Amino acid sequence: MQLQEILYSQGFGTRRVCAGMIQQGLVQVYPSQDAWMPLGCTDASEEFVAEGLRFRVQGVDWPYHEKAYLMLHKPLATECSQKPSTYPSIYTLLPSPLRMRPQKAAVQGVQAVGRLDQDTSGMLLLTDDGQFIHRMSSPRHHVPKVYEVNVKHALDEKQLQKLLAGVVLDDDPKPVKAAAAEVVTEHQLRLTLTEGKYHQVKRMVAAVSNRVEALHRSQIGGLRLPDDLAPGQWRWLSQLDLDSIKA
Repeated sequence: MQLQEILYSQGFGTRRVCAGMIQQGLVQVYPSQDAWMPLGCTDASEEFVAEGLRFRVQGVDWPYHEKAYLMLHKPLATECSQKPSTYPSIYTLLPSPLRMRPQKAAVQGVQAVGRLDQDTSGMLLLTDDGQFIHRMSSPRHHVPKVYEVNVKHALDEKQLQKLLAGVVLDDDPKPVKAAAAEVVTEHQLRLTLTEGKYHQVKRMVAAVSNRVEALHRSQIGGLRLPDDLAPGQWRWLSQLDLDSIKA
């Protein structure tokens, strides 16, 4: 694949912009996956094997990814929207190339897999793989998501059993139940859900006569939010991470 096409596919601008960056000497390419130093390249049409390629653009290293899969530690007071109404968008936490990756659809860049409310923190996945978004979001696949829930009133066994047995939400006569529920402390609950209804955790807790004071998503599938990923930080997902989610 031509170098300008590689840069274009990774969101660095139009083909003309990418060619100009290369011709100006702003792009370097690592000759091998284990190389320490990149080599300069000013020929935009030079061919490279894209898979596994690493390159440097204006001093920043980038790995080639045919599809982007990311994990973001969503901080509080942010919105999972391209056009936020009150708080900053989570997309402002990502570098420009990830927001500009070309897609066949009208929307560019990576998209959040589901949403977290502005007052909810924790693990958020983002990708430009539409099939992955559908598979992760569809209730048919029952992907478990674990939430750490701080509640106003002390928890008891009766509330726990109601959450496990199922509670009725105001817009759905069919009971909604937790896949797992565990009392961590008197005012903290660990809740596992396999659905993604609107404000589901808050409404389920309200249905057992309690109230959510703080909410944090700590796990999706078998993948936990790492302790060293601070709020507002992101990282690429490895194949092992993707396998853990599916598991």
